[in-house]
Amino acid sequence: MRPRRRTDRFWPLLALIVTLVVAGACFAGGPGEDDPPVPDDRATSAGDSAGADGTMTVDEFQRDIEGAVRVAEEYWTGRFEASGERFRPIRRVIAYQRDGEVDCAGQGLPRNNAVYCAAGDFIAYDVNWAVAAFRQIGDAFLFYLLGHEYAHGVQVRLGIRYSFTIQQELQADCMAGAYLGDSVRSRALTIEDGDLDELGAGLRAVADDPGQPWFAEGAHGTARQRTDAFFAGYRRSLDACDLS
Repeated sequence: MRPRRRTDRFWPLLALIVTLVVAGACFAGGPGEDDPPVPDDRATSAGDSAGADGTMTVDEFQRDIEGAVRVAEEYWTGRFEASGERFRPIRRVIAYQRDGEVDCAGQGLPRNNAVYCAAGDFIAYDVNWAVAAFRQIGDAFLFYLLGHEYAHGVQVRLGIRYSFTIQQELQADCMAGAYLGDSVRSRALTIEDGDLDELGAGLRAVADDPGQPWFAEGAHGTARQRTDAFFAGYRRSLDACDLS
């Protein structure tokens, strides 16, 4: 995917960041069996050499994070304005490296996570983990990462409350799909050949393990549920996401 007004390149998405509820106030993603390894501290040094795809640098990673945040802010600002409402962007996006370096509602965030914290209205991510994923997977996944976490922030702004985690997560998948699909249709993003197939593969890769109870805390949905939710939003926009 390519964002409008930028020359940054975004490779196909192969995997997604999983989120779960932390202490009733934070949404945090934990690693699964398919998650890439966490590199040592050299992964965050400026100008580090390219990774598996032969092109990635830390400077590119930072530009891509910034671009993904910008597109998400523009999208949700436009959607709120179209409804006659003012949108308040998520306050900040924080990179961290160590267990407990950032906390949400008094609970330290562990490594290998991507988080939306409602208590502080911020998104936080383990930069070593994210850089490793970026290198091994490619950089288009950052659009899903930011889109999914941003969706949790929008849920809070809309006052949406659910009884089970899986409802929040599948709705956030749908909202992330709407954000990407609408941004492609408006030409804020340009989709490249194979991106949709890669998105489907990534959604299947991060689905709950077979036998995971749907009502369990932290449940995100089966491969079919997550794929259906995301692509419903991608094709039909927010009408598919039950935001009423």
